[in-house]
Amino acid sequence: MSLALSPEEQAIAASQDGAGMAMRIVAESARLLGAPRLIPIASAHIDGALYHGDSGTLFAERLVEGGAKVAVRSTLNVGALDLMGCSHIRLEEPQRGMARRMMEAYRKLGCEQSWTCAPYQAGHRPALGTNVAWGESNAVVFCNSVLGARTNRYGDFLDIACAIVGRAPDYGLHRPENRRARLVFDVSGLSPSFLASEIAWPVLGSLYGREVGDAIGVVRGVAGHPGEDALKAFGAAAASSGAVGLFH
Repeated sequence: MSLALSPEEQAIAASQDGAGMAMRIVAESARLLGAPRLIPIASAHIDGALYHGDSGTLFAERLVEGGAKVAVRSTLNVGALDLMGCSHIRLEEPQRGMARRMMEAYRKLGCEQSWTCAPYQAGHRPALGTNVAWGESNAVVFCNSVLGARTNRYGDFLDIACAIVGRAPDYGLHRPENRRARLVFDVSGLSPSFLASEIAWPVLGSLYGREVGDAIGVVRGVAGHPGEDALKAFGAAAASSGAVGLFH
């Protein structure tokens, strides 16, 4: 299946500025993923602002130099430095300076300085059924499973590229047919007192992720809504022990 870009998308991709660079990254990623087109997104959560090496800083600064700005609301995952000075960061120069430059570059790109892996608890809660481009595994599974928005797990630098062009590849969990459950995870045999405990949901999530990998399942046998904190713990553990992006 070949990728079809709109005339507007083709024009952006042909430009030599930061937006053109971002569009070429998104379009080539879509082609490699087998997506037939790009789709508009309502927001992004950027995981690529955490310093892992100089290349990430230089990439972000190149986007800034090209005049790029995010086209949709874009929150930031954790950074490598505590800008408030409340904790001690064991990061020496020149890495410390490069980490600060990276964080500053993402600010210049127009991202909200949320610096959290749980943007949904900081007011960033996309509406049911909207397409977004989120990074950070626990945020992705919460976004899909609890909020009902639609996102794949967007890795470093593809996330900011999607945010700049306001589009994402139309594949994976953006498509309704790929969001259907394939299995049932039945917890009805567990005691209500255990399910009501704080330890239950991270333990069950860890087991679920190890058992299902990246499959989509239905959790059955829960009497009542366990609460968002429980679902957050379940999803985060499942995304860590497996590759879960959505559960029902």
